[in-house]
Amino acid sequence: MQKTLSIRVHPSIAAQDRELRRYIVRELGIDARSLSDFRIRKRSIDARQRTVFVNLTMDIYINEPAPQAYFEPIFYPDVSEAPRVVVVGAGPGGLFAALHLIECGLCPVVLERGKDVHERRKDIARISREHLVDSESNYSFGEGGAGAYSDGKLYTRSKKRGSVEKILRVFCQHGASTDILYDAHPHIGTDRLPRIIEAMREQIRRSGGEVHFQTRVDALLINKEKVEGVRTSAGKEYLGPVILATGHSARDVYRYLHQTGIAIEAKGIAVGVRLEHPAHLIDQLQYHSREGRGSYLPAAEYSYVSQSGGRGVYSFCMCPGGIVVPAASGPQQIVVNGMSPSNRGSSWSNSGMVVETRPEDLDGELGPFLKEAMSDESFAATHEDIQEPSNPLRIMYLQEAIEKACWQQGQYRQTAPAQRMADFVNRRLSADLPASSYSPGLIASPLHFWMPQAVTRRLIDGFNQFGRKSHGFLTNEAVVIAAETRTSAPVRIVRDNNSLQHIGLSGLFPCGEGAGYAGGIVSAAIDGERCAEAVKNLLGG
Repeated sequence: MQKTLSIRVHPSIAAQDRELRRYIVRELGIDARSLSDFRIRKRSIDARQRTVFVNLTMDIYINEPAPQAYFEPIFYPDVSEAPRVVVVGAGPGGLFAALHLIECGLCPVVLERGKDVHERRKDIARISREHLVDSESNYSFGEGGAGAYSDGKLYTRSKKRGSVEKILRVFCQHGASTDILYDAHPHIGTDRLPRIIEAMREQIRRSGGEVHFQTRVDALLINKEKVEGVRTSAGKEYLGPVILATGHSARDVYRYLHQTGIAIEAKGIAVGVRLEHPAHLIDQLQYHSREGRGSYLPAAEYSYVSQSGGRGVYSFCMCPGGIVVPAASGPQQIVVNGMSPSNRGSSWSNSGMVVETRPEDLDGELGPFLKEAMSDESFAATHEDIQEPSNPLRIMYLQEAIEKACWQQGQYRQTAPAQRMADFVNRRLSADLPASSYSPGLIASPLHFWMPQAVTRRLIDGFNQFGRKSHGFLTNEAVVIAAETRTSAPVRIVRDNNSLQHIGLSGLFPCGEGAGYAGGIVSAAIDGERCAEAVKNLLGG
C-alpha cells in the first residue's frame, strides 16, 4: 500500500533517516516492520517564526517495496547519420539543446570558444594567482558556460516555458543528487557541476554528436536571409541550422550582429555590487538564533526586494556559505560573482545587490557617469557611437564603463575595490576591510563616490530598508565589493515567438541567457530544449 504524507518536523528529525522513520510510524499508527520505505517528494525550510521547521511531503510504502529509481531515464539514440545542427556555445542552453536534439533524432555539432571544463579550471586559477584573464577561458567562457563555476542554483520562475522537472531529471541522469528533485530551492554546487557537465558531453559524443573546444565562431553563413551555418576564427565552416547560445558575456557576438545589420535590441539589466557577510551572522538573523544554523540546518538564504526612485533594488544570486569570485572575461575589467560548493560550508555568505537600469536611463540619470567614462581617450575611441539613441549596444557600453572604472580603482589588477557596508551607506571611506573570500584581494575604495550615483543612491536606500527589516543586516562586518554587472544580457537577439527563429533570418535560433530569453541555469536549459524542438519542426521532424 502507498500513502502520501505531509508533515512539519524539527530539523533534527528531517535530517536523520532513523528519526524520520520513527516519526512516520507514530504519525500513521503502523507497525514499524510494515514500513517498507519512503520517498521525499517535496522539502522546504520554514524559518518565518522563531522555531524553524522543515516541511516534507513523502510517498510512504507499507508492505510493498518502493520503486528502484526516482525517475525514468531518457533514452538517447545514435544520431551519427542524422541531419546536422550547429549549436554555438556549451553553456546550459547549448548543452540541453544538444541533448534534446538527440532525443529528436538530430545530430548536434557543439562549438565552444573556450576549453573543456577540466582545462578551464587552470585558467580560472590563474586569475586569482597571477591576475591574468584569458579572454577565451574564464568564469564566463568554456564548457558549461557561466553556470559551470557558479553557485549551481536550480531555482527558476520560468515554469510556464517548459518542464523544470525534466531539466532536473536530466541533471540527475548525468550524476546530480536526486535531492534536487524535491528541494524547494535545489542546488548542485560548483564542486559537483563540472563532473555532471563532462557526463553530458560524453553522452553527446556517445550518441554520435560532436563537441569541439577552442572553436570560436566569428561569422554566420547567410544566403538570401537564411542562415546555412557558421565560420570559425580558424576559417572552418560548419553547415546546418544554428542554435546561437553564446551566453551573456559574448560581447564580440553582439558587436558582430550589430555591425552586420542583424536585428538586436537593447534591454535593461541590473547592476550593483556583491555584498558579503560572515555566514554565521546571516544564519543567526535568518534562523532567529544566536547559535546560527546548528547541526541540522543548511547555511541560511535571504531574499530582499525594495523600490527606490522608481527602480527595483534587490538581492540577486544569493550564495549561502559561498565565495566571491573574479568573473571578468577580458582585459581592463573587474567583475564579481558568487558561487558555493555543494555543502555550502565556507565562512561567508554573499549576494548580488543590484539596481534596475533601463535604456532610457542612459540619457538621464546615468548620463553623467557615461560622460565621465568618455573622458578616457582609450574608452572613447572604441565607444564613439555611445550617444546614438538607436544604438542597441549602449547598455553593454554601460557595463564596460563600470567594469573599467573598477579595474582602475583596483590598481589595474583583479584586486577588487570594496567598502564596509555601513561605511558605504554613510558615504565614508573604510580605513580597513574585513576578511573576505575574494581570493585576488580587496582594496579600500569610496564606491559611493565614483560608481554611478543613480546606482549607489538606490543601493544606500535599499540597504537602509533591508536593515530595518532585519536588524543586524546593515553592519560594518559586511563588505560591499564592486562590481556586479553580468546579471543578464544587455541586448535581446530578436526572434519570432512561434518559430523561435530570428525575425530576419530563417535557420537562426537565438537561445538562452545570451540571447535575452533566460535568466539562469534552468531557464537557459529550458530555452535550449525549446530551440531544439523548434529546429525539429523546421526540418519536418
